[in-house]
Amino acid sequence: MTDINHITHIYFLGIGGIGMSALARYFYTRGVSVSGYDKTPSRLTSELQEEGIRVIHDDDPASLEIMPELVVYTPAIPSSNQLFRHFRNHQVPMQKRAEVLGTISSGIPTIAVAGTHGKTTISAMLTHILKVAGIPCVSFLGGISTNYNSNYIGDPDPRWMVAEADEFDRSFLRLSPYLALISSIDTDHLDIYGSREALTENFASFANKIDPRGALVSKKGIAEKIGFTGTHYSYHPAGMADYLLKDVELCEGRYKATIGGAVSIEGLKPGHPGMHNLENALGAAALAHQAGVSTEKIREGLNSFNGVRRRFEICLQTEQNVYVDDYAHHPEEIRACIASARAMWPGRKLTGVFQPHLFSRTKELADEFAESLSALDELILMDIYPAREAPIEGVSSQLILSRVKLHQAMYCPREKLLDLLEKRETEVLLTMGAGDIDRFAGPITQLLKNKALS
Repeated sequence: MTDINHITHIYFLGIGGIGMSALARYFYTRGVSVSGYDKTPSRLTSELQEEGIRVIHDDDPASLEIMPELVVYTPAIPSSNQLFRHFRNHQVPMQKRAEVLGTISSGIPTIAVAGTHGKTTISAMLTHILKVAGIPCVSFLGGISTNYNSNYIGDPDPRWMVAEADEFDRSFLRLSPYLALISSIDTDHLDIYGSREALTENFASFANKIDPRGALVSKKGIAEKIGFTGTHYSYHPAGMADYLLKDVELCEGRYKATIGGAVSIEGLKPGHPGMHNLENALGAAALAHQAGVSTEKIREGLNSFNGVRRRFEICLQTEQNVYVDDYAHHPEEIRACIASARAMWPGRKLTGVFQPHLFSRTKELADEFAESLSALDELILMDIYPAREAPIEGVSSQLILSRVKLHQAMYCPREKLLDLLEKRETEVLLTMGAGDIDRFAGPITQLLKNKALS
């Protein structure tokens, strides 16, 4: 196996991915020559280039300047990719992103944050708490932290590594956590696991990788569900647990609360909206407490946390219009996003634009998607974003649309979305999805501003 501590040039196939770009930034800040390929230019690839990392969008091997010592790739890169075949043919060492992250984790005490929802926000919150407390850390996030405008936060001599533990492709089983958190185990990634039982079993395997001297923090009931018998602490926003919330109230769009149980923290007022994010803050506080952070620094960190890009990101808020962009791509995430919008802007019409992500997820969870989306007042449904998948016969957005219980529900192809929004009056607009729907955030924001002026 290639020694990642002594390589001089590393190449990333799929460098524009959120997890890949964090790794690329890690190596680049350590003085390694970093370059990579991604099929589609994006805001993230542009930012990498501005930082000094060479990114190409053509898989022609002639574009390579030098042969790397290690190639890191994602499962989304097909074996037909010319660069992938070129590196294979020249026997260049190749590792999946999860393998490399696991190697880094084995050398630094690691706090791994897992769960089918919430892990990005909890990881970012925990990172910010550690930074506020002056505790050196390296963090690999699955989203762009607004406080640091990056998905990688580094320190040359870290005391902790914070890693988002992704269940996709069983990536989280590569990590070596000292502390770990599991926020949720809802049905997802059945294209990988095949059954709900297999998904649960793999979360159990993840928990069992925790250092015996460490601990698991999990939402109440999860430790029992996975049969974990090691040291563990529960948290819950509305019930008895080791870490719990008290005196919750909504004030001017922000929740206020007190954390009770194993620690007492009054005056909690996270700088990120939504009841689901108050629950995320509770999980982050529990982890930070287990990591030895003082209550004062936990409060200060959470109250100054500004969120994660595309996690209930308020792109526009005026008296006439509100526009929120969110990564929600699972029924439970959609439900939380809509509920948060209802709480923050009661009595106003909610219009949601949803881009389903993956044919397999749409097929497995069509009924659940329809139920969650029916909580809107108006739905605009886009085509499925295929990501790594080939189409499945009979699976399209219509599978969800036909089950939605709304009078105002319609299909819209992506090329007509802006025209449709131009003609409609919206009060609170939500765009949701994990595909490329975020490309519309800027144009929609500008469109709504222009409409307000006209």
